[in-house]
Amino acid sequence: MEEIKFYRANEKPFGVFSNLYRRPIIFEGMEYPTSEHAYQAGKARKDSVREWLMAAPTPSLLAMAAHGLYVWDVAPHWSKTKFDRMRGVLRAKFSQHRDMKELLLSTGNARLVEVAKVDNSVNRLWGEVNGVGKNMLGKLLMELRDELRSEQDGTRPETKAHRGKKKIAPKKLDVEAFPT
Repeated sequence: MEEIKFYRANEKPFGVFSNLYRRPIIFEGMEYPTSEHAYQAGKARKDSVREWLMAAPTPSLLAMAAHGLYVWDVAPHWSKTKFDRMRGVLRAKFSQHRDMKELLLSTGNARLVEVAKVDNSVNRLWGEVNGVGKNMLGKLLMELRDELRSEQDGTRPETKAHRGKKKIAPKKLDVEAFPT
């Protein structure tokens, strides 16, 4: 199977797959300079911590600061919600920028792999280091690619998550029942 490896935002052409790639996105009604900003904005428990993170001078410094937060500064259940947040951020990023969406779709069925050089738990979670890691960013990009392709073709993506499952219509939520 063909692999497309990416890591640095300035690498042509696949650096756009990096969350540090500078292209603004609108997510949850806010405009962020990068998808890393949109993702990390959900990590902070308090507005003051979120504002501090968003003030970082570069996306890479933002990521470093966010990875160093104290546990009491991190939103409750972050470990359970972070992948869904990243999924939403990636959908926003590639839906709002046609050129990036076309590049993602152009990768066909290639395995997308974020390949880091520094061996640490964060790099092994979101990518791979020396062939070892969960490659969650790559997996989420491939999942999104399948979804975008199916939307284009009018078909349902055939992934492990969808195989053998019936499509269930979403329920309408009573927004009045939720406190603001």
